[in-house]
Amino acid sequence: MLITELAQRCDATTQGGDATLFINSAADIMSAHPHQVTVLSDGKYKKYLKDSKASACFIAEQLADGEIPENLTLLICKDPEISFLNAVKLLHPEPVFKRQVSEHAVLAETSTLGFDVHVGPFATIGNDSSIGDSSTIEAGSRIGNHVMIGKHCHIHPNAVIYDHSIIGNNVIIHAGAVIGADGFGYKFRDNQHVKVPHVGHVEIADNVEIGANTCIDRGALGATKIGWGSKIDNLVQLGHNNIVGRNVIICGQSGISGSCTIEDGAILAGSTGVADHVKIGARAVVMARSGISGDIDPGAQVFGSPAKDRKVAWKELAALAKLPELMQKFKALEARVLKLEE
Repeated sequence: MLITELAQRCDATTQGGDATLFINSAADIMSAHPHQVTVLSDGKYKKYLKDSKASACFIAEQLADGEIPENLTLLICKDPEISFLNAVKLLHPEPVFKRQVSEHAVLAETSTLGFDVHVGPFATIGNDSSIGDSSTIEAGSRIGNHVMIGKHCHIHPNAVIYDHSIIGNNVIIHAGAVIGADGFGYKFRDNQHVKVPHVGHVEIADNVEIGANTCIDRGALGATKIGWGSKIDNLVQLGHNNIVGRNVIICGQSGISGSCTIEDGAILAGSTGVADHVKIGARAVVMARSGISGDIDPGAQVFGSPAKDRKVAWKELAALAKLPELMQKFKALEARVLKLEE
């Protein structure tokens, strides 16, 4: 679309360059070419702007100075990142396919579908399950019995949703995710592991996104719950009876044991490990590859294994890096003391 149209639809005003050019795609500031739009949202990348080949760039007003290429139209806006994301959606729309219930899908007679539901080939939907209006169930997915899926959801290929799961509206579940499998619970008796039966379920609120190959276990008796707007990355393991609050971020390869509470707005960076029955406070940040064995206060920022205040942990790491040098000094001092004693 024309730069002028793009600016209008993304809440931006044009400055410089040729605003009558067409934009056909989006790119990052270091690789953009003519007829592409890019974004500058952080001053540390401004050095790349003077050599940019892009035809347009979303930028905040306070950054719109200095060396600007003549061919570059600045798109001045309040929030360059959000405006750029809107531009990406406009220029790279999701593929549109014919919505239908495939003749190769298997639907139980007691299942119900809302208006404009798409069910791909080899998907299966169990007894007494319901799919809300405009939701998409892609090829090979398994929807169990007594499952409720809300409106405008997107279940990607080969996802599995076990019996009695409850999925809200506008939920995205990516390929290979498993929702509602048994939790990992055993009692050791008579020299063998006795399986704890899991008869609970999973509840996922509105606007949640679940990454590919992520597993969320059902509750042993009650529910495992994921709160409104939370985002869970690929390859995450979420154990039974966990309660995840609103707008929580859990990054890839994290593992959360059973019966934990993660309060609103908390962030768990990649490869975080959490022991069972732990409470992570609201807006706490757990940094990458940390091990959590005890409760984390609201708003705290922790790092390490076992995790502790990030500043303390970094000081300890800095001291540890000096250990070889300190050992050499210690050996030299030890030798001098021995010589003096002699």
